[in-house]
This record gives sequence, structure tokens and C-alpha cells, in this order.
Amino acid sequence: MANVTVIGAQWGDEGKGKIVDWLSARADCVVRFQGGHNAGHTLVIGNITYKLSLLPSGIVSGTPSFIGNGVVLDPWALRDEVEKLRGQSVEITADVLQVAENCPLILPIHRDLDALREDASGKGKIGTTRRGIGPAYEDKVGRRAIRVCDLAHLDELGPQLDRLCAHHDALRAGFNEAPIDRERLLNDLSEIADFVLEFARPVWRSLNEAREQGQRILFEGAQGVLLDIDHGTYPFVTSSNTIAGTAAGGSGLGPSAAGFVLGIVKAYTTRVGAGPFPTELDDENGQRLGERGHEFGTVTGRQRRCGWFDATLVRQTCAVSGVSGIALTKLDVLDGFAELKIGIGYDVDGVHYDYLPPNAREQARATPVYETMEGWSESTAGARSWGELPAQAIKYVRRIEELIGCPVALVSTSPEREDTILVRDPFAD
Repeated sequence: MANVTVIGAQWGDEGKGKIVDWLSARADCVVRFQGGHNAGHTLVIGNITYKLSLLPSGIVSGTPSFIGNGVVLDPWALRDEVEKLRGQSVEITADVLQVAENCPLILPIHRDLDALREDASGKGKIGTTRRGIGPAYEDKVGRRAIRVCDLAHLDELGPQLDRLCAHHDALRAGFNEAPIDRERLLNDLSEIADFVLEFARPVWRSLNEAREQGQRILFEGAQGVLLDIDHGTYPFVTSSNTIAGTAAGGSGLGPSAAGFVLGIVKAYTTRVGAGPFPTELDDENGQRLGERGHEFGTVTGRQRRCGWFDATLVRQTCAVSGVSGIALTKLDVLDGFAELKIGIGYDVDGVHYDYLPPNAREQARATPVYETMEGWSESTAGARSWGELPAQAIKYVRRIEELIGCPVALVSTSPEREDTILVRDPFAD
């Protein structure tokens, strides 16, 4: 049985939470391998809605869950999320949740810097969530990070704090901010240390043991490939690699462990925040998609921008992330449209592109080339088999497969866990 790596193949918010939750019932463990608590996954199980930002989606069903070293961890956000889920009767102990000892921490100074930079950027704002993700990754690669394992040795943190403060105090001075209060920072870390250390483990070893035992591992990505620091719409991207290849480095397993790569793809396109969006709709169709799809960010609460499905982008993301098959979500949101459009290319100043060029100015000027299809009036909501779908909806799904060059493995027709059509079993490959 294969492992499965789940990634978002658009700009995030594709419905990964439901799909990971659905798959986790058949997995032996679930792993987050990049990002931070800027990710947002919503799970609907029965009449209860769970909103996750940092914890792997498998935690709700009691599947052993791991936060890998590729994640930047806000320890206070972790505590808040654990306590919230415990309040919803989800049992979270060290037997169910492990946090990598070598995870870098997001500190209050990272949140401060994130907000200061964004506020000072004027028209150059990139739409950060202001949660300190980017500055924490900067300190990681700058070898200044405080990590989970350091919480057990706070009395020996002096040299690391010297490096950290030398960097941040200079930046803070540029914004007319006071230097870091080292004593307060140490007190904050001391207050949260015991909570985090309860879950701290050598995750790389736990996962390698699970692999040796033949357990099925489900890797859960955050955000989407179009927000990847290298392959996304730079600079309007996140601060980590969101492609499937990151599952290896971000968990401590080799690249062969990724297994079947499942790209989650919404049946239309959405984006939160600033940045290019060629197929965006500023008309009643865009408003209808947003209202029917309840398009508000799980983490930010911001209204998502909505547009037609962009096959050119998804073909590109499937290629760079080695997607084996896609899970097409929110098909039911398209019910009742008389006609649907699919983006199949771009015109940039009279030049045709069959991919999105990397330059931000060219991306902003990209005009989509559309293919129009007939819509359907029947409902797809709650369908659990091909036979329950309207013929035109099936044609739409099949045309998407052709245009992106990748098969559909799953189709989701509502937020409910069981309203899923299984076309190809990722774990069986």
C-alpha cells in the first residue's frame, strides 16, 4: 500500500481539510511538513465543524499525527488550538500528537516584524497573514532560530539570543521600535515550554519506524503550489516550498516516501489577498461563486476572490509537483450555471502563453483565453457515485482531466466527509 502526499494545486483553500480527514481514516499516521498556522483547514463531521490551522487534520479522528521539522511552530497558537479542540471533545495527548524537536519556533518578535514590514510597504503589500511565518523562516535559514529542543535548555540560550537580537534589534531600530526585551522573551518561553515539550519527539525516527513497519503515511501540505516560494506567483507567495517534494525534507523521510501525490483542486478558482489572478470575476458570476462556496479564509476571515477554473495553472502545478491524480472539490457550487468557462491559456501583450510567465508584471497583464462549456441545472450536492451526477457535470470533470493532463482520483460534492466519489484509491497505488 502506498503512502499519500496531499497538496493544494491552486492558491490554497481547495478543501484539503476534508480530503485529508477522509483519507486519514484509512491511514496509520498523518504528517504536516511545511508552513505554519497561516494554513486553514475546515472539517465538517456530522453537525460539528472543526477549524484547524496548525494541527494535522487527522487529529480529529484520533489518527496519530505529526508536526514535522519543515513547519514553523507558534507554541502559543499550538496551545490555543489544542485547548479549543479539547473543548470539542477531541482527545489530544502525546500518544496522538508528536512535534519535531527540531521545529523552529515563531516568536512574538516575528509577528511584530511581519506587521511592521507590511504596514510600511504601501502599495508593495503582499497580503501576509501577519503571523510571523516569513520572519521565522528567515531566522531558520539565517541560523538564528530558537527551536523546540531549545525549550528544554533555556538557561543555555544566551549565544542564540545574542545572534537573534543582533539581527532583530537593527531591524526594529529602522522602524523606530525598542530593542527586544530579552527577559520578557525568556519568561514567555519559560511559560510555554512544558506544554510544548510534552509533545516533542524525534519525529524523523518515529516516521522511519512507521515506514519500516509498513504503515500508511499521509503527508498533509498547507497552502497551495501557486503560493510556493519558487513556483508560485512571486512575490505574492508564502515563505516555504509547498510542492510535494517538500514532504521529504520537512518530515525526515527520504523522497521515495511521498508515494501517491494527490493534488486538491477546486472546480473553480479562488485566492485570498493580493496578487495576480487571470480568471478572476468581478461580476455577478464571481459573487455567486463566493456566496455559494462560502468563500471566506479559515485563518484570516477575508473574503476570497473567485473566478473560473484555470486549467493552464493547474496543468503547471501538477507538473512541478509530480501530481499522480487530483481530488476535485466543490463541484456542487457550479450547479445551476447556464454556462461555464475554463481558462486554457493567456494573452500577454499579444503573445500567447500556455503557462503563466514568472514575471510579476507579465502575470498582472495576462488575459485568459477561455473555452466555454454548457452548464447543468440538476444538483450534484451529496453525490457519492458517477451515476448520481448529471451528464454535463461528468463532461466538465472529464474535460478538466484532458486539459490538465492528470486523472481525477476523487470528486467532492459537499463539505460532508462521506459525500465523496472515489474514482481511484490513492492508497492502493
